[in-house]
Amino acid sequence: MEKHLTVETKPAVAIPATSSTDREFVKGLGLTSSTMLVMGSMIGSGIFLVSAEIAREVDSPALLIGAWVITGFLTIVAALSYGELAAMMPQAGGQYVYLREALGPLWGFLYGWTLFLVIQTGTIAAVGVAFGKFFGVFFPWISSTHWLIHLVKVPPIHIGHSVTLGNMDVGINTQNLMAILMVIALSVINIFGVKTGALIQNVFTFAKVAALFGLVIVGLFIGRNAAALAANFGPNFWHGVRALHPVQVGSGGTLVLVSTLTILAVAQVGSLFSADAWNNVTFTAGEVINPKRNLPLSLALGTGVVIALYIACNVIYLNVLPLHGSPDGATILQRGIQHATEDRVATAALTQMFGAIGGYLMAAAIMVSGFGCNNGLILSGARVYYAMAKDGLFFRGAGKLHPRYKTPAVSLMVQMVWICILCVSGSYGQLLDYVVFAVLVFYILTIAGLFVLRFKRPNAERPYRAFGYPVLPAIYIVMAIFIDIVLLLYKPQFTWPGLIIVLLGIPVYYAWRWRRTAPEVSAV
Repeated sequence: MEKHLTVETKPAVAIPATSSTDREFVKGLGLTSSTMLVMGSMIGSGIFLVSAEIAREVDSPALLIGAWVITGFLTIVAALSYGELAAMMPQAGGQYVYLREALGPLWGFLYGWTLFLVIQTGTIAAVGVAFGKFFGVFFPWISSTHWLIHLVKVPPIHIGHSVTLGNMDVGINTQNLMAILMVIALSVINIFGVKTGALIQNVFTFAKVAALFGLVIVGLFIGRNAAALAANFGPNFWHGVRALHPVQVGSGGTLVLVSTLTILAVAQVGSLFSADAWNNVTFTAGEVINPKRNLPLSLALGTGVVIALYIACNVIYLNVLPLHGSPDGATILQRGIQHATEDRVATAALTQMFGAIGGYLMAAAIMVSGFGCNNGLILSGARVYYAMAKDGLFFRGAGKLHPRYKTPAVSLMVQMVWICILCVSGSYGQLLDYVVFAVLVFYILTIAGLFVLRFKRPNAERPYRAFGYPVLPAIYIVMAIFIDIVLLLYKPQFTWPGLIIVLLGIPVYYAWRWRRTAPEVSAV
């Protein structure tokens, strides 16, 4: 196992530390802002919701905690591995650049294509609509059923027994209007310099981290419930650890029994996605001060703090609510974590502690969390499309910086328009489900790229070397491949559509290349 920080003494070759275009950026992100960007992009609404679904799948307090521990291990190992790539190539575009340099431009494009089409934009749309949903707690006028313009109802389309498309309303209601207004406001604000976006990010990230920390402290010392403690931490804590667990294959498919390792892999859909987006800071590498030091540090610090908070929050849920419950339960305790109303576990826990006021406190916390999360995702995502445009693989105008503020203004606007379309179409939820598998594939490929670059470019400057290389990155790849295989077998509704979205990018890639080279051919 290598030391955490070492300096490469051999002469640097092959990979430039910065490109000429990156020098046009304003270096406005220090270690604090970079770390806040990691944390703020990770913490959205997932930690407040997905534990209910995980609890239903694993049916065990020990396995609920185990699912989050596995997610934490994978996330931190990946972040430590990305640290080497980030310090080695501190350029705008981050993961897109790493895949391009390690595996070739096609793989970089497929990542950027999927990021733009679904991963980044779909997440922003979903977080924005969740913001509107919880805004409706305070103002009931804001609702998904309060239509301002209802265009069409798309009927469900069944593809085999595994996948259902459609079944969504297209139009503008007061709920997605709040999402659209938030996206427009944050996109415009981020034109006015990276320091402005970083200030908003720092304020809102501090607020939501404080809210999560407050939930942990209050739940630990004030909200402990004797009935929940007895149900979760007595003999039932290890309930189901050695049992076979039922899994429904596909949407409306048959039930099969699987082992504990398999059910933990299935459960990673929710927890991994809740811990995702930590890599967004790499997209902004061109604007990070001293990136060779601050990028690896921010990745390690940010993911470490958030994962610790996530695991602590789940311990608090088990302190306040019993894991097992009934969907027909008349009280919060009777419904438990598994059947919390609309899966809002955090809201149920806070309501159990403080009564009705707890629901309002949690709604406010989720709104703050969503606003800060979307600011980070909007700020960072535009940098990837900027880098792609510089390579001739995206709209040419997206590769230009604002002449005064030195931000990718056109890229921000293109991203904004597509997010608004997703909000109006109502398709973002389905698209997000479909790319969980693909997101993990790109993480596997990028960490595999770490091995490729160590072999192909052994003399390249590496200010930071991945902690635990090659053992920890190899363990990550094996575990992530196992999870993806399990999802292919037991959750085809989350996998095959995602693969199709990625593969559709192949002809688009060659079309962009042809577009770039066509004038040269005609000139000859």
